[in-house]
Amino acid sequence: MRERNEFAECGPSPRGPLATWPLFALVGWLSAACLILPNAPALARGPNVVVIFADDLGYGDLGCYGHPTIRTPHLDRMAAEGVRLTQFYSASSVCTPSRAALLTGRLPIRSGMCSDQRRVLFPNSGGGLPASEITIAAALRDRGYATACIGKWHLGHLPPFLPTRHGFDQYFGIPYSNDMDRVNDAPAGREAFWNPEVRYWNVPLMRDEEIIERPADQTTITRRYTEEAVGFIRKNRERPFFLYLPHSLPHVPLFRSAEFADKSARGLYGDVIEEIDWSVGQVLETLRELELDQQTIVWFTSDNGPWLSFDSHGGSAGLLREGKGMTWDGGMRVPGIAWWPGTIPAGRTELGLATTMDILPTSIRMAGGELPTDRVLDGHDLTGLLRGEAPSPRAEVLFYRGTRLMAIRKGPWKAHFVTQGSYVGNTQPQVHDPPLLFQLDVDPSEKWNVAERYPEVIAELKAAAESHQAAVEPVPSQLEIPLAGR
Repeated sequence: MRERNEFAECGPSPRGPLATWPLFALVGWLSAACLILPNAPALARGPNVVVIFADDLGYGDLGCYGHPTIRTPHLDRMAAEGVRLTQFYSASSVCTPSRAALLTGRLPIRSGMCSDQRRVLFPNSGGGLPASEITIAAALRDRGYATACIGKWHLGHLPPFLPTRHGFDQYFGIPYSNDMDRVNDAPAGREAFWNPEVRYWNVPLMRDEEIIERPADQTTITRRYTEEAVGFIRKNRERPFFLYLPHSLPHVPLFRSAEFADKSARGLYGDVIEEIDWSVGQVLETLRELELDQQTIVWFTSDNGPWLSFDSHGGSAGLLREGKGMTWDGGMRVPGIAWWPGTIPAGRTELGLATTMDILPTSIRMAGGELPTDRVLDGHDLTGLLRGEAPSPRAEVLFYRGTRLMAIRKGPWKAHFVTQGSYVGNTQPQVHDPPLLFQLDVDPSEKWNVAERYPEVIAELKAAAESHQAAVEPVPSQLEIPLAGR
């Protein structure tokens, strides 16, 4: 194992001739070097931050989360060298609001990035993430970080809403989901998904604010995202950086490069996951090669649960109930792995509650910044949890579908006030009074309603939900703004 160089941030290592200097002289020389050398990094430099975000990846889709046939050796190693979070949640069960929540550390109802009419943004949407929101990228760029978004954005495709207007120095990716912009002569119904071809979806590939390819060649998109990510890391090795790598897959339609075709026992879906695993391996190996691994925290997670209605083209929530679009745990509890050799103790499985919204405050604090005080943050600083020094600071998780609070979790207890029968179709929501109650530490599959046994828990959770709702001030939805001229 490589020896950690404790002097690397300040100047040359005290080996060779420097090792014979008197201690006071060495300290003085090093201090002066840090003050006068124009390219010397600051002592207070925070870690590099990498967030790898899969699309519709289920809780049970990785080897380290129990999948029996999908091989994910790089993610398994990442978990073995870091911490595997088993009660890690997205803030929403669909794409647009979950991405807004991750990047802002706020529930999407606070930024208008949710709606009861439209679940996500579409090519005919005129709205996007408001300029008033502070993203992880904007906060870290203010701290001197280089920033890049490489992958699926889905927070507004018009110029005012693109990544380059939200703190990212550069952008390479698709502006919304890979199943949008479907062409008129594509096969009807789901036939286009069962036998997908690139030409069926006229999705643009963008660099910064320009379209460079249309339709995007989705068979090579995971590889190209990876090459861009590795190039960004190499280019910015001498300064702190934030890399946001939101893959467009395994959202349907499924595509993988020729090198991964028919490699997985799980079929096409498994091929896609195994290529994403390869991509994670490329990022981590680059950090090791450049000796940046001990200066970089890497997160891996998913925007929501698996799209179960697509049969074998969708993933698995493992033992959790339901999937994408649902506020049952299968829709919002996702894999969560954090890796930072030398800082995060290796080989841990953490049972404490955490969410994607916690990444923003954790990153800002690790970078030495102050959290915004002019807005409500729903995220918590997880530094103590990641280091194994403190329990999770998060006491509860809120489950929204659009602007409606559907459920709340506090400790091991989860109360459902409203449930929805399906992501697709027009099933009506069911209101529960008293709420359904599940003890998730005992019953993670949410099978046994124990509301009658614990009326005092029901009362506590109802009071917590009412207190939260009284404090929330919804803003006009960005998802309901039509594109001008349509």
